[in-house]
Amino acid sequence: MSKILVTGIAGFIGSHIGLRLLEKKDVVVGLDNLNDYYDVSLKESRLALFSKHENFRFVKMDLCDREGVESLFETEKFDKVINLAAQAGVRHSIENPRIYVESNIVGFINILEGCRQNKVEHLVYASSSSVYGLNTNYPFSVQDNVSHPVSLYGATKLSNELMSHSYSHLYGIPTTGIRFFTVYGPWGRPDMALYKFVKNIYAGNFINIYNKGRHARDFTYIDDAVDAILKIQKKIPNKKNTSFKTKDPSESFAPFRIVNIGSSKTVNLISYIKKIEKIIQKKANKKFLNLQKGDILRTHADISKIKREINFKHKTDIYKGLFKFISWYRKYK
Repeated sequence: MSKILVTGIAGFIGSHIGLRLLEKKDVVVGLDNLNDYYDVSLKESRLALFSKHENFRFVKMDLCDREGVESLFETEKFDKVINLAAQAGVRHSIENPRIYVESNIVGFINILEGCRQNKVEHLVYASSSSVYGLNTNYPFSVQDNVSHPVSLYGATKLSNELMSHSYSHLYGIPTTGIRFFTVYGPWGRPDMALYKFVKNIYAGNFINIYNKGRHARDFTYIDDAVDAILKIQKKIPNKKNTSFKTKDPSESFAPFRIVNIGSSKTVNLISYIKKIEKIIQKKANKKFLNLQKGDILRTHADISKIKREINFKHKTDIYKGLFKFISWYRKYK
Protein backbone atom coordinates (compact mmCIF):
# COMPACT_ATOMS: atom_id res chain seq x y z
CA MET A 1 0.00 0.00 0.00
CA SER A 2 1.33 3.42 -0.99
CA LYS A 3 0.15 6.91 -0.16
CA ILE A 4 -0.14 8.78 -3.44
CA LEU A 5 -0.94 12.41 -4.16
CA VAL A 6 -2.98 12.84 -7.34
CA THR A 7 -3.31 16.46 -8.39
CA GLY A 8 -6.12 17.42 -10.75
CA ILE A 9 -8.23 14.70 -9.11
CA ALA A 10 -11.51 16.26 -10.31
CA GLY A 11 -10.21 16.36 -13.87
CA PHE A 12 -10.74 13.82 -16.62
CA ILE A 13 -7.56 11.75 -16.35
CA GLY A 14 -7.05 12.48 -12.65
CA SER A 15 -10.42 11.08 -11.60
CA HIS A 16 -9.85 7.86 -13.55
CA ILE A 17 -6.36 7.45 -12.06
CA GLY A 18 -7.55 8.09 -8.51
CA LEU A 19 -10.34 5.51 -8.73
CA ARG A 20 -8.04 2.85 -10.15
CA LEU A 21 -5.44 3.43 -7.43
CA LEU A 22 -8.13 3.05 -4.78
CA GLU A 23 -9.26 -0.22 -6.37
CA LYS A 24 -5.68 -1.41 -5.84
CA LYS A 25 -5.97 -0.46 -2.13
CA ASP A 26 -3.58 2.49 -2.25
CA VAL A 27 -4.24 5.56 -0.11
CA VAL A 28 -5.07 8.53 -2.32
CA VAL A 29 -5.03 12.21 -1.46
CA GLY A 30 -6.68 14.10 -4.28
CA LEU A 31 -5.98 17.79 -4.85
CA ASP A 32 -7.92 20.15 -7.12
CA ASN A 33 -8.79 23.85 -7.15
CA LEU A 34 -12.12 23.23 -8.93
CA ASN A 35 -11.63 26.22 -11.22
CA ASP A 36 -14.33 27.28 -13.67
CA TYR A 37 -12.38 26.76 -16.92
CA TYR A 38 -15.25 24.42 -17.75
CA ASP A 39 -18.46 23.38 -15.97
CA VAL A 40 -17.65 22.84 -12.30
CA SER A 41 -20.66 20.53 -11.92
CA LEU A 42 -18.88 17.96 -14.12
CA LYS A 43 -15.87 18.10 -11.81
CA GLU A 44 -18.15 17.71 -8.78
CA SER A 45 -19.84 14.72 -10.40
CA ARG A 46 -16.46 13.09 -10.90
CA LEU A 47 -15.57 13.74 -7.26
CA ALA A 48 -18.84 12.14 -6.16
CA LEU A 49 -17.50 8.84 -7.53
CA PHE A 50 -14.98 8.81 -4.67
CA SER A 51 -17.56 9.03 -1.87
CA LYS A 52 -17.59 5.30 -1.10
CA HIS A 53 -13.81 5.00 -0.71
CA GLU A 54 -12.41 5.18 2.85
CA ASN A 55 -8.82 5.52 1.64
CA PHE A 56 -9.53 8.79 -0.14
CA ARG A 57 -9.25 12.37 1.06
CA PHE A 58 -10.00 15.43 -1.04
CA VAL A 59 -8.08 18.68 -0.61
CA LYS A 60 -9.35 21.79 -2.36
CA MET A 61 -6.21 23.78 -3.09
CA ASP A 62 -4.46 25.65 -5.87
CA LEU A 63 -0.92 24.48 -6.64
CA CYS A 64 0.14 28.12 -6.67
CA ASP A 65 -0.51 28.21 -2.91
CA ARG A 66 3.11 27.70 -1.92
CA GLU A 67 2.57 27.50 1.82
CA GLY A 68 -0.45 25.23 1.44
CA VAL A 69 1.42 22.81 -0.82
CA GLU A 70 4.44 22.80 1.52
CA SER A 71 2.21 22.02 4.50
CA LEU A 72 0.38 19.27 2.63
CA PHE A 73 3.62 17.49 1.70
CA GLU A 74 5.04 17.83 5.21
CA THR A 75 1.87 16.47 6.82
CA GLU A 76 1.05 13.61 4.47
CA LYS A 77 4.54 12.25 3.63
CA PHE A 78 3.57 10.93 0.21
CA ASP A 79 5.34 7.94 -1.27
CA LYS A 80 4.59 9.02 -4.83
CA VAL A 81 3.04 11.94 -6.69
CA ILE A 82 1.04 11.88 -9.92
CA ASN A 83 0.75 15.47 -11.08
CA LEU A 84 -2.10 15.98 -13.55
CA ALA A 85 -3.18 19.45 -12.41
CA ALA A 86 -2.63 22.07 -15.07
CA GLN A 87 -4.40 24.74 -17.01
CA ALA A 88 -5.36 22.82 -20.14
CA GLY A 89 -6.32 23.93 -23.63
CA VAL A 90 -4.20 25.15 -26.53
CA ARG A 91 -6.55 27.88 -27.74
CA HIS A 92 -7.30 29.21 -24.28
CA SER A 93 -3.55 29.76 -23.79
CA ILE A 94 -3.50 32.19 -26.72
CA GLU A 95 -6.08 34.45 -25.06
CA ASN A 96 -5.05 33.95 -21.42
CA PRO A 97 -1.30 33.31 -21.30
CA ARG A 98 -0.65 34.42 -17.71
CA ILE A 99 -2.95 31.75 -16.30
CA TYR A 100 -0.77 29.09 -17.92
CA VAL A 101 2.44 30.45 -16.44
CA GLU A 102 0.88 30.61 -12.97
CA SER A 103 -0.72 27.17 -13.03
CA ASN A 104 1.66 25.15 -15.17
CA ILE A 105 5.01 26.63 -14.14
CA VAL A 106 4.60 28.26 -10.71
CA GLY A 107 2.34 25.41 -9.58
CA PHE A 108 4.78 22.84 -10.91
CA ILE A 109 7.79 24.26 -9.09
CA ASN A 110 5.79 23.93 -5.86
CA ILE A 111 5.26 20.23 -6.66
CA LEU A 112 8.96 19.75 -7.38
CA GLU A 113 9.90 21.45 -4.13
CA GLY A 114 7.43 19.31 -2.19
CA CYS A 115 9.02 16.19 -3.69
CA ARG A 116 12.53 17.45 -2.95
CA GLN A 117 11.91 18.43 0.66
CA ASN A 118 10.03 15.24 1.51
CA LYS A 119 11.98 12.57 -0.38
CA VAL A 120 9.13 11.42 -2.63
CA GLU A 121 10.02 8.10 -4.33
CA HIS A 122 8.72 9.01 -7.79
CA LEU A 123 7.08 12.00 -9.46
CA VAL A 124 4.98 11.18 -12.53
CA TYR A 125 3.64 14.25 -14.33
CA ALA A 126 1.58 15.13 -17.37
CA SER A 127 3.33 16.56 -20.37
CA SER A 128 1.66 16.73 -23.79
CA SER A 129 2.02 15.94 -27.47
CA SER A 130 1.76 19.73 -27.89
CA VAL A 131 5.49 19.96 -27.13
CA TYR A 132 6.22 18.58 -30.61
CA GLY A 133 5.00 21.82 -32.20
CA LEU A 134 6.40 22.31 -35.70
CA ASN A 135 8.03 18.88 -35.79
CA THR A 136 7.03 16.94 -38.93
CA ASN A 137 9.15 13.84 -38.31
CA TYR A 138 6.39 11.22 -37.98
CA PRO A 139 5.75 9.37 -35.81
CA PHE A 140 6.72 11.77 -33.01
CA SER A 141 9.56 10.24 -31.02
CA VAL A 142 10.75 11.19 -27.56
CA GLN A 143 14.18 11.43 -29.20
CA ASP A 144 13.02 14.26 -31.49
CA ASN A 145 13.93 17.91 -31.14
CA VAL A 146 11.03 19.74 -29.44
CA SER A 147 12.41 23.26 -29.37
CA HIS A 148 9.62 24.82 -31.46
CA PRO A 149 6.24 24.56 -29.66
CA VAL A 150 3.49 26.59 -31.39
CA SER A 151 1.39 27.39 -28.32
CA LEU A 152 2.16 28.69 -24.85
CA TYR A 153 0.44 25.61 -23.47
CA GLY A 154 2.98 23.43 -25.27
CA ALA A 155 5.80 25.68 -24.09
CA THR A 156 4.74 25.34 -20.44
CA LYS A 157 4.65 21.55 -20.76
CA LEU A 158 8.12 21.54 -22.28
CA SER A 159 9.22 23.77 -19.39
CA ASN A 160 7.94 21.14 -16.95
CA GLU A 161 10.15 18.53 -18.60
CA LEU A 162 13.22 20.77 -18.37
CA MET A 163 12.48 21.68 -14.75
CA SER A 164 12.05 18.01 -13.90
CA HIS A 165 15.39 17.09 -15.39
CA SER A 166 17.16 19.76 -13.36
CA TYR A 167 15.58 18.44 -10.15
CA SER A 168 16.38 14.85 -11.08
CA HIS A 169 19.99 15.88 -11.75
CA LEU A 170 20.51 18.18 -8.76
CA TYR A 171 18.54 16.36 -6.08
CA GLY A 172 18.19 12.79 -7.35
CA ILE A 173 14.38 12.95 -7.57
CA PRO A 174 13.09 10.21 -9.91
CA THR A 175 10.76 11.81 -12.47
CA THR A 176 8.75 10.53 -15.40
CA GLY A 177 7.07 12.90 -17.86
CA ILE A 178 4.19 11.54 -19.94
CA ARG A 179 3.40 13.10 -23.29
CA PHE A 180 -0.29 12.35 -23.71
CA PHE A 181 -1.79 12.08 -27.19
CA THR A 182 -5.47 13.22 -27.24
CA VAL A 183 -6.89 11.14 -24.41
CA TYR A 184 -10.66 10.60 -24.68
CA GLY A 185 -13.41 8.55 -23.10
CA PRO A 186 -16.19 8.69 -20.47
CA TRP A 187 -16.07 11.74 -18.19
CA GLY A 188 -14.07 13.60 -20.85
CA ARG A 189 -13.62 17.36 -20.95
CA PRO A 190 -16.36 19.49 -22.56
CA ASP A 191 -13.79 21.82 -24.13
CA MET A 192 -12.40 19.00 -26.28
CA ALA A 193 -13.55 18.34 -29.85
CA LEU A 194 -15.21 14.99 -29.17
CA TYR A 195 -17.51 16.37 -26.47
CA LYS A 196 -18.37 19.39 -28.63
CA PHE A 197 -19.05 17.26 -31.71
CA VAL A 198 -21.36 14.85 -29.87
CA LYS A 199 -23.19 17.62 -28.02
CA ASN A 200 -23.81 19.68 -31.16
CA ILE A 201 -24.76 16.76 -33.38
CA TYR A 202 -27.42 15.70 -30.88
CA ALA A 203 -28.65 19.30 -30.64
CA GLY A 204 -28.71 19.76 -34.39
CA ASN A 205 -26.18 22.60 -34.22
CA PHE A 206 -23.22 23.18 -36.51
CA ILE A 207 -19.89 21.63 -35.62
CA ASN A 208 -16.79 23.67 -36.40
CA ILE A 209 -14.22 21.78 -38.45
CA TYR A 210 -10.93 23.66 -38.53
CA ASN A 211 -8.33 23.44 -41.27
CA LYS A 212 -11.22 22.24 -43.44
CA GLY A 213 -10.94 18.80 -41.89
CA ARG A 214 -7.35 18.11 -42.90
CA HIS A 215 -6.25 17.41 -39.33
CA ALA A 216 -5.20 13.96 -38.15
CA ARG A 217 -4.82 12.84 -34.57
CA ASP A 218 -3.46 9.96 -32.55
CA PHE A 219 -6.26 9.17 -30.08
CA THR A 220 -5.69 7.40 -26.75
CA TYR A 221 -8.58 5.75 -24.94
CA ILE A 222 -8.66 6.63 -21.24
CA ASP A 223 -8.43 3.05 -19.92
CA ASP A 224 -5.29 2.44 -21.96
CA ALA A 225 -3.74 5.67 -20.70
CA VAL A 226 -4.56 4.76 -17.09
CA ASP A 227 -3.06 1.26 -17.50
CA ALA A 228 0.17 2.86 -18.69
CA ILE A 229 0.31 5.40 -15.86
CA LEU A 230 -0.27 2.75 -13.19
CA LYS A 231 2.54 0.61 -14.58
CA ILE A 232 5.01 3.43 -15.18
CA GLN A 233 4.59 4.87 -11.66
CA LYS A 234 5.74 1.54 -10.28
CA LYS A 235 8.84 1.45 -12.48
CA ILE A 236 11.01 4.13 -10.93
CA PRO A 237 13.82 5.48 -13.14
CA ASN A 238 17.29 4.90 -11.74
CA LYS A 239 20.39 7.04 -11.78
CA LYS A 240 22.90 5.76 -14.34
CA ASN A 241 26.60 5.65 -13.73
CA THR A 242 28.67 8.70 -14.62
CA SER A 243 29.93 7.14 -17.86
CA PHE A 244 26.37 7.09 -19.26
CA LYS A 245 26.28 8.93 -22.58
CA THR A 246 23.32 9.52 -24.87
CA LYS A 247 21.95 11.88 -27.47
CA ASP A 248 18.45 10.85 -26.42
CA PRO A 249 16.79 13.87 -24.72
CA SER A 250 14.22 11.58 -23.08
CA GLU A 251 16.93 9.90 -20.96
CA SER A 252 19.75 11.05 -18.70
CA PHE A 253 22.33 9.80 -16.26
CA ALA A 254 19.92 11.35 -13.73
CA PRO A 255 16.80 9.34 -12.67
CA PHE A 256 14.71 10.93 -15.42
CA ARG A 257 12.61 9.76 -18.35
CA ILE A 258 10.08 11.00 -20.91
CA VAL A 259 7.57 8.68 -22.62
CA ASN A 260 4.78 8.99 -25.17
CA ILE A 261 1.37 7.48 -24.49
CA GLY A 262 -0.72 7.07 -27.62
CA SER A 263 -2.18 4.47 -29.95
CA SER A 264 0.52 4.94 -32.61
CA LYS A 265 -2.27 5.21 -35.18
CA THR A 266 -3.59 8.37 -36.82
CA VAL A 267 -7.22 9.08 -37.63
CA ASN A 268 -8.24 11.72 -40.16
CA LEU A 269 -10.71 14.23 -38.71
CA ILE A 270 -13.36 13.63 -41.38
CA SER A 271 -13.16 9.87 -40.80
CA TYR A 272 -13.43 10.51 -37.06
CA ILE A 273 -16.62 12.54 -37.52
CA LYS A 274 -18.12 9.86 -39.76
CA LYS A 275 -17.59 7.29 -37.02
CA ILE A 276 -19.38 9.57 -34.54
CA GLU A 277 -22.26 10.06 -37.00
CA LYS A 278 -22.57 6.29 -37.47
CA ILE A 279 -22.80 5.65 -33.73
CA ILE A 280 -25.27 8.49 -33.11
CA GLN A 281 -27.12 7.66 -36.35
CA LYS A 282 -27.39 11.31 -37.27
CA LYS A 283 -25.55 13.48 -39.76
CA ALA A 284 -23.58 16.46 -38.50
CA ASN A 285 -24.15 19.99 -39.79
CA LYS A 286 -20.60 20.90 -40.72
CA LYS A 287 -18.99 24.33 -40.84
CA PHE A 288 -15.52 24.22 -42.44
CA LEU A 289 -13.10 26.84 -41.11
CA ASN A 290 -9.46 27.80 -41.53
CA LEU A 291 -6.57 26.56 -39.42
CA GLN A 292 -6.48 28.02 -35.93
CA LYS A 293 -3.40 29.52 -34.32
CA GLY A 294 -1.51 27.06 -32.15
CA ASP A 295 -2.90 23.95 -33.86
CA ILE A 296 -0.69 21.04 -34.85
CA LEU A 297 -1.72 19.54 -38.20
CA ARG A 298 -1.04 15.95 -37.29
CA THR A 299 -0.05 13.96 -34.22
CA HIS A 300 1.32 10.44 -34.32
CA ALA A 301 3.02 8.81 -31.34
CA ASP A 302 6.08 6.61 -31.48
CA ILE A 303 5.37 4.37 -28.48
CA SER A 304 8.36 2.05 -28.88
CA LYS A 305 9.97 3.34 -25.67
CA ILE A 306 6.98 2.77 -23.41
CA LYS A 307 6.53 -0.66 -24.97
CA ARG A 308 10.08 -1.47 -23.86
CA GLU A 309 9.61 0.06 -20.43
CA ILE A 310 6.32 -1.56 -19.38
CA ASN A 311 5.18 -3.72 -22.31
CA PHE A 312 2.48 -1.14 -23.05
CA LYS A 313 -0.31 -2.14 -25.43
CA HIS A 314 -3.04 0.14 -26.71
CA LYS A 315 -6.08 -2.15 -26.64
CA THR A 316 -9.09 0.01 -27.50
CA ASP A 317 -9.76 0.80 -31.16
CA ILE A 318 -11.23 4.18 -32.05
CA TYR A 319 -14.75 2.99 -32.89
CA LYS A 320 -15.11 1.07 -29.63
CA GLY A 321 -13.73 4.02 -27.66
CA LEU A 322 -16.12 6.46 -29.33
CA PHE A 323 -19.03 4.13 -28.65
CA LYS A 324 -18.15 4.02 -24.95
CA PHE A 325 -17.87 7.81 -24.73
CA ILE A 326 -21.19 8.38 -26.48
CA SER A 327 -22.89 5.78 -24.27
CA TRP A 328 -21.60 7.64 -21.21
CA TYR A 329 -22.66 11.02 -22.65
CA ARG A 330 -26.25 9.82 -23.19
CA LYS A 331 -26.50 8.76 -19.53
CA TYR A 332 -24.74 11.82 -18.11
CA LYS A 333 -26.73 14.42 -20.05
